[in-house]
Amino acid sequence: MKPVVVRNIHRADSNAVGILESLGVSTSHEALGRSNLMKPYMRPIWAGASIAGPAVTVLAQPGDNWMIHVAIEQCQPGDILVVGCTTDNTDGMFGDLLGTSLKARGVKGLVIDAGCRDVAELQQMGFPVWSRAISAKGTVKATLGAVNIPVVCAGVNVIPGDVVVADDDGVVIIPAKLAVEVAQKGFKRREDEDGKRQKLASGILGLDMYNMREPLAKAGLVYVDNPEDV
Repeated sequence: MKPVVVRNIHRADSNAVGILESLGVSTSHEALGRSNLMKPYMRPIWAGASIAGPAVTVLAQPGDNWMIHVAIEQCQPGDILVVGCTTDNTDGMFGDLLGTSLKARGVKGLVIDAGCRDVAELQQMGFPVWSRAISAKGTVKATLGAVNIPVVCAGVNVIPGDVVVADDDGVVIIPAKLAVEVAQKGFKRREDEDGKRQKLASGILGLDMYNMREPLAKAGLVYVDNPEDV
């Protein structure tokens, strides 16, 4: 790995980012073809946050948050910082001081495949974080990494400028080159789901709405009226 900071990146279409933010993780993930969902250990440190924005990426050494400080200078309003580590780590590499600095730059939130601490303070200031762990263990500033290079975070390859969508369901990465297409597909999917939701709310069963009865019978499902008939 070359220790480098890339200053200029191509960020995804801003209109598509706004649509993806309104759609949320699950719908965006489905619209992308059920791919690029980060591992389920990535959880929000407090419930209810929902964000989307272009990724500014960091490749950090385990237990070393030096490059997070470096990356903050490269962030623009609306960005989301994504931190991957060179190896598995759960140390508390991010806290309220870094959160204060990122918020001052207009950054929407952080996704980090490591630990986070100062949870109460971060919640109070309204700065959302999705992390691998919550840990009070401190870190150092000793080893170089890189900023705005492709990184692997929680099993997903993230290219600078890709769209990060994060909420209570997890984190999904939408490639920048597909952002507009996925936003359109996701919007249509949400409209379809709204119609289905109205039908289900009226009492129609999913069995009938999805025409499941015939294929269930063909698959061998049998209904009996009495337990002794099983």
